[in-house]
Order: sequence, then C-alpha cells, then structure tokens
Amino acid sequence: MIRQAQAMKAKLDEFKQELEAQSFIGTAGDGAVTVEVNGKHEVKKVTLSPEAAKNPKKLEAWVQEAVNQAGAQVNEKLKSAVSKMTGGFGLPGL
Repeated sequence: MIRQAQAMKAKLDEFKQELEAQSFIGTAGDGAVTVEVNGKHEVKKVTLSPEAAKNPKKLEAWVQEAVNQAGAQVNEKLKSAVSKMTGGFGLPGL
C-alpha cells in the first residue's frame, strides 16, 4: 500500500509539472479579451482588442470572465487527471 501511495505521488508530481507547462486560454466579449494562463493559474498574457479599451466597465468584466474561464480549464484538467489516477475516488479539496 505504501508503494502504491508513493507511485501515485510520483505520478501526481509528474502531472503537476506537465500541467504547469501547459497554456489555457480564456476569451470574453466575442474575442475582445483573451487571457492565457499556465497550470499554476498564473496569467501569462492578456490580449485586448481596440474595441475593448473603449469601454472600461465592459473591459473589467471581460477580463474577469476570461481569467475565470481559463482557470476553470486548469481545474477541470486537474480534476480529470486526479480522478483517473485515483480510480474515480478523487482527493478531498480538488
């Protein structure tokens, strides 16, 4: 059982490194805002269309929406991988 736990930890560590190297894209405002995050939920790039800058209130909402969308993609990828590794049992807090 200890070996299984160690093997699972090694797989999770490997997956974590792979996830952190990946990019996830969120968009909002029909493409007016695009946000790229990595697997650690760090924002790597924000792209704004000229239209986005014309309305600060919409811009704020679009950036928030795009960041949340990209973050949800990271979370879903992590949740799916953990579920596969644990046979569907998952881990608390994920």
